[in-house]
Amino acid sequence: MELWHIIIAVLGGFIAGVINTFAGNGSAITLSILTEVLGLPGNVANGTNRVGALFQSTTSTYVFYKNGKLNLKESKSIIILTIIGALIGVGVAINIPNTQFEIIFKYLMLGMLVVILVKPKRWMSESKSLYSMPLMIQIPIFLGLGFYGGFIQMGMGIFYLAALVLIAKYDIIKANAVKIFVVFAYTGVVLALFHWRGLVDWKYGSIIAIGQAVGGYLAAQIATRSPKANIWAYRILLVVVVTVVLRLFGVLPF
Repeated sequence: MELWHIIIAVLGGFIAGVINTFAGNGSAITLSILTEVLGLPGNVANGTNRVGALFQSTTSTYVFYKNGKLNLKESKSIIILTIIGALIGVGVAINIPNTQFEIIFKYLMLGMLVVILVKPKRWMSESKSLYSMPLMIQIPIFLGLGFYGGFIQMGMGIFYLAALVLIAKYDIIKANAVKIFVVFAYTGVVLALFHWRGLVDWKYGSIIAIGQAVGGYLAAQIATRSPKANIWAYRILLVVVVTVVLRLFGVLPF
């Protein structure tokens, strides 16, 4: 590995850590680095990408919990359902390629952009109480989101935020805290399964993880202390989704 590879990997990991903490889809950056810059096959990149996700979610979860933005008790059923779904998803991911999800992902992101633009005030407001979501609604939504996260991870954070903010009535900062904890909770097992199948490059993954851990830690500090955190989280989310949609539909070359 050359020095410029290391610089790109650490810097890209840092940016991904910030984006993942405030919004989601930072994996679009890290997966691109792993495949296009470092030359890993797609399935190995998918496994290696979980190293950085684990480091970043660990540091971010610590900050969110320490600063009172993460309430595990009130989100316990959502968290459990997502973890179960993630374990099923990784069971599929280690046995089949995930390229067929690209077309579905493209149109899901386009739909997400519409959702974000239609109700901007809901995303930026601070919730006072949570909607008690019936279990029969929770089960398909969060099992499905968990499955997607275990399968490929990329974009899962954005879809998860939408479910928590628009359906469960979380504000975006508390939703981010739950999202980050859920990723932390299932990624250890997911990573172990990828490693068992020989689909993790620990050297490359650890280098990117350094940047992701620092980026996630700093972003979580800002998210939990800034009085305008909800507004900035929404703006970052909007920029990320617009960029991803333009790239997926060929408007942007990168």
